[in-house]
Formats: sequence, C-alpha cells, structure tokens
Amino acid sequence: AFQENEIKLLTAEIECLKNFGCLGISPSLEGLRDENAKLKYRLNFLQKSLQEERSKTAKSMININSRLQEIFGAAIQAAYPDLENPPLVVTPSQQPKFGDYQCNSAMGITQILLKTKEQKVSPREIAEKITKNIPANECIEKAEIAGPGFINVHLRKDFVSKQLSSLLINGVQPPAVGKRKKVVVDFSSPNIAKEMHVGHLRSTIIGESMCRLFEFAGYDVLRLNHLGDWGTQFGMLIAHLQDKFPDYLTVSPPIGDLQAFYKESKRRFDTEEEFKKRAYQCVVLLQSKNPDFIKAWELICDVSRKEFQKIYNCLDITLIERGESFYHEMMKDIVKEFEDKGFVQVDDGRKIVFVPGFPVPLTIMKSDGGYTYDTSDLAALKHRLCEEKADILIYVVDSGQSVHLQTVFAAGQMIGWYDPKVTRVAHAAFGVVLGEDKKKFKTRSGDTVRLIDLLEEGLKRAMDKLKDKERDKVLTEEELKAAQTSVAFGCIKYADLSHNRLNDYVFSFDKMLDDRGNTAAYLLYAFTRIRAIARLANIDEQMLRKAAREEVLILDHEKEWKLGKCILRFPEILQKILEDLLLHTLCDYLYELATTFTEFYDNCYCVEKDRQSGQIVKVNMWRLLLCEATATVMAKGFDILGIKPVQRM
Repeated sequence: AFQENEIKLLTAEIECLKNFGCLGISPSLEGLRDENAKLKYRLNFLQKSLQEERSKTAKSMININSRLQEIFGAAIQAAYPDLENPPLVVTPSQQPKFGDYQCNSAMGITQILLKTKEQKVSPREIAEKITKNIPANECIEKAEIAGPGFINVHLRKDFVSKQLSSLLINGVQPPAVGKRKKVVVDFSSPNIAKEMHVGHLRSTIIGESMCRLFEFAGYDVLRLNHLGDWGTQFGMLIAHLQDKFPDYLTVSPPIGDLQAFYKESKRRFDTEEEFKKRAYQCVVLLQSKNPDFIKAWELICDVSRKEFQKIYNCLDITLIERGESFYHEMMKDIVKEFEDKGFVQVDDGRKIVFVPGFPVPLTIMKSDGGYTYDTSDLAALKHRLCEEKADILIYVVDSGQSVHLQTVFAAGQMIGWYDPKVTRVAHAAFGVVLGEDKKKFKTRSGDTVRLIDLLEEGLKRAMDKLKDKERDKVLTEEELKAAQTSVAFGCIKYADLSHNRLNDYVFSFDKMLDDRGNTAAYLLYAFTRIRAIARLANIDEQMLRKAAREEVLILDHEKEWKLGKCILRFPEILQKILEDLLLHTLCDYLYELATTFTEFYDNCYCVEKDRQSGQIVKVNMWRLLLCEATATVMAKGFDILGIKPVQRM
C-alpha cells in the first residue's frame, strides 16, 4: 500500500514537471530534466519491486489463521468502532462439530465494555454483532454462534482446494513476513582445546534449525560461532606446547588428543609454580601479538577446528567462526564508552558497571588491566547491533547463562546501542541433557559424554535397528548407508527438537529409535511410505505436476477435508515459531500431519486394485495429489529441522 501510494505521488510529480516545461519556464530546465530522470528511475524501481512483491505474495502460502484474524479484526472494528485494541482470539477448532476455526473474542470484549464503559452486554450478543459485520471474503463458508459466545467458523471447500492446488503448483512457499530483516544467530560456541561434549549438542541443533527457519522465511541470516578462542587458558597451553614440542615453529606438532593435552597443561598449571608464572608471561606475550605466540595460538586453534568440523559435517551444520579473539581489539573502546557516559565504578581496582534491575554488576576490566567475558560479550553485542545492523539477534545459550545475558542486553540498552521496541534481542535458553537416571548425562566413569562418541554410537544403533527390521535384505549397500545416517542423526536431532527447549530432556537411544510414536524414526518411515504410493502406481513427477494444474482436489470425505486443512496449517505453525522460537511446535505438527495422513489413507482409496490379480483398476488422482501435498510439507518440515529423509528405508 505504501509503495502504491508513492507511485501515485511520483507520477503526479512527473506530470507537474512536464507542465513546467509546457509553460516555457526555462531558467532551470536542465535541473528539471535531471529531477524528472531521477523521479522516473525511482518510479521504475518502485513499480518493479511492487511487481516482485506481488508475485512473491501470490505464491506465498496463506496463513489462514492470520487471514481470519484480519477478517474478524475488521468485523470487530465495524461493530465496536470506539474500542481500542480489542482482543482478537482465533484458534483452530479441536473438534469438527465446532467448525474449522473459532473466534473467542466476545468474552474479552464483554469484560472491556464492563470496565471502561460500565456496559453490561452478554458475550453472545457481542458475538452476534461481530458476525453481522463480517466483511465479504474468500474463505468463510459460514459463522455460527455456540454456547456463551464462541463463533464457530466453517471454511469454504473451494478455498481450501484452491490453496492446496497452489501449494502443489508453486511448492512450499514461505508465509509473507514483510520487510527483509537481518537476523544474527549465536549458537554452538565450543571452547578451543576442549572437545565438544553433549552439552554443546542442544545449542548446535537448536541454533541450526532456527537459522534454517529464518532463511526459509526470507530473512538475511548470519550464523555465528562465538568460539572460546582467547583468554588466560592459552598461556598454559602455549607454555606446555613449548616444552613438549620445542620446534613447533618449524615442524607442525602432532597433537592427536587435544583434550589430554589440555588436561596435562592444567595439571602442571595447578601443581608447578614455575610453570604457572611462565603461563602468565605467555598470556601477556600473546595479547601483545608476539608473532611466535600468535603462531602457537593458531596451531592450537587449528587442531580444535578440525575436530569441531567433523561434528559439524555429521550434523550438516553451517557456521561462520567469530570467536572472542575477533572482539579483542574492540574491548578498550567498550571500556572507554562506558567510562565516558559515567556508568563505570571502581571497586578494589576493578572497573564495574551496575545495570538497573540486576544485583550483580558487570566487570569490564580486572584490577590487572585484563578484560573479562563481560567485556567480550558487550563488544560482540555492540558489533552485531551497530556494525552488522541486526534487526533480530538470537543467542542460543543454556539457561544457566540467563542472568548474565539479560544483564549484558540491559547494559546495551542502557548505553543506547538499541531500542527493544525496534530491535529484538532474545536469549533462546535451553535446559540440560539428562541420562536415563534423570541426572546430568555422563559416562559410566562420570566423565562428560564426548559428542563424537555419541554420534558414533547413534550410527551403530541405527544400523542394528535396520538389520533387526531386515532392511539389509531389501536395500542396496548405498541405500542402507543412507538410511543409517538419516535415522541416526535424524533421531538425535528430533529427540532434542521435539522437546520444549526450556525443559531438561532425557537422552535415550531406545526411545528415539522407536518407530512408533512421535519420533524421527516413525516420521521418516511414514514419509518414505507416502512417497512410495505414487511410485507404486506408476505415476511419475511429471504426471503429478500436470494433474496439479488440471485436477480439482475433491474434499468430500471427512478424512480428505481433515488432511487438507492440516496441510494448510503449516504457515501458521512457522509464524508462531518465528515469534516464540519454540521448535517443538513444528515437531508436534509433523507428527499430527503424519497421523492425520494415516487416518486418510486407511479410509480413502488412493489406488484401487483388483482383489484377485492385484492389477491397478483405478487411480484417484486428487487423492494422490493430497499424498504429494503431505509429503511436500513434511519434506520442508524435515529440512527446517535439519533432517534428511531417504526415498527408500
């Protein structure tokens, strides 16, 4: 609407400039021509972008819930024009007898009228008034009032059928989300010289999935790995490297097990006073950018990077490394900025910043002049907001860091780096991974579980499961290997993502590899079965595409209708997750879609065969198209979750 309005104004201005020329006003004719050219260029640009926007919107899947909210918002506005911000509550109906959606705004409006205008009006009377004011629209068949004032909404079948055809022709398109925004996601973030353990699993999986969702929705996403690659621990690592591999500058040291190397250096740091002094000297030389010490630091970082990358390759994770060292040069300016604005207090030689509402201050400089995690986190926050120009900034970090991060965010707001009404800065917190004994997930010896060991165990168990099901007898070696990795890594990811991230969850291979219930194993198997239906009926992709353009999707059977509506709820599910960042909603939806499909398939023949010969007698193409629409949405859901389905399993 804004672009259309600007086009009208620009067209009027161009006409006005033409009139100046006609009137013979010539002193600044050249200037007028330049202005005319600029306006025409702007007009052309706007018309083109508006056309692209319309084309994109035409292909976008309609969020039916949002569309109904628009319709009921207009109805409430017409019925009660004096009411400011009336409640707008539209939800899918839980039972078919209550229609397809429900508008439950009448009860809330009753309370508002009573409080603000002292008018006692029954919710049913309000619901009747809203219903009478529903504007003409393309999606509502009828609206009925039930009980005390619920409005039951029945969708038009031709509307649902048309939306399903659009999905089949255009593919799964993201819901229209408005202006393209920049999103920065901070996730994974292991520490150099320490192996990734099960604690890093959640941040890595949840962060990757969030990035995929925002990318699908059309946002510009920057995926950052905030590595712990700077700090005092590097002093002891470099000192130990010098002792163990004195020729490290000329011969690449064969550090096979970096975890053992770290433990050795830590033991020496804790027990050998001379070594401890040397470690502190190494930190000073590293921070002053001594070339030999920078080389040692880079060697240690490279060994870690290679180990991290093995895990990222297994889980199909994409990240840009931007560790604490990236922000080191900015920390001095951060301290100065807080000092200049009068926020710094000195406490026993330390420079601290108190943030209103938070009892523990941020320490931005230690008494020895060194910086802290608080300083580097503030520097990272400022860089992401002021240099990267993030509109949305998400930190996928465990719940234990909640108070620290909220303090850092509040400090950034206090100093004026961002306005929370304009820029969204969020901590996507998550709980811990528990063992089956409901305690923190550890090995039998009490050590933290190495992530690489966990993934290898997953591969072994997935293969055992496939062989138990005798899949090795029907799949080629290549297909079996693809099924193994799909099941192993898919199940590990799904087990995490299907739980509310705010809660702790119990890690159990037996549960996640079960092919019954809400698991990746069940969904992957359901998906391969759906994909096989058309293939076994000798219907190829080209035939399905042709049918999508020509066939009308008949939704007369109650199970066809139920499945059609379930498929079209996909955009509203995604919209909800973009708002609350809770990915288990997508897992619950995919499971609901798979079970709704099973109901449909059990009750509606897609392919009819002769009972004696087994020959195909009839193909109900509109039902095959419903199968295809289900599989298409499931495939996109899997893609957002980072799960790779296979054609045969």
